[in-house]
Amino acid sequence: MAAQRGVYTVVFQAQTIAAASGDYDLFELDAAAGKPVEIVAVKLGNKSETGDAGEEMLEYAIVRGNTTTGNGTATTPRPLDPSDGAASFTAKTVSSTPASAGTAVTLVADTFNIRAGLPEIYPELMRPKTAEADLLCVRLITAVADDVTLSGTLWVREL
Repeated sequence: MAAQRGVYTVVFQAQTIAAASGDYDLFELDAAAGKPVEIVAVKLGNKSETGDAGEEMLEYAIVRGNTTTGNGTATTPRPLDPSDGAASFTAKTVSSTPASAGTAVTLVADTFNIRAGLPEIYPELMRPKTAEADLLCVRLITAVADDVTLSGTLWVREL
């Protein structure tokens, strides 16, 4: 089966999440007018919490509905297929001040083991989606017990 067109990755590498600092928006997506987006998959891994003593269960959520962006780093979505053009949506990564305003709706709520990481692939009918009016965020809900160094990739399809 051929790869689907219009799939992009949004990536951050080796970013420190500070201990006891509260919520973070690890990924923030802002769809362009008339071009909704959906999350195909998310992968998070850490390189700092590797021993038994560093083991934690972290809560995360995928949230739609905020309208004011956070303070993260603007990140260029990259097409998986080199024949695709630039993405129309914009993205930010690792916002220590999460997106706010609007009416946030939690679409996914779960936990993951910091040592094992998070490898989540969504079947087509279960993919979190948003249109241009609302942001779509992958939010770390748990304040980490001590500093962690995370890397992450979000696969996003522009519809």
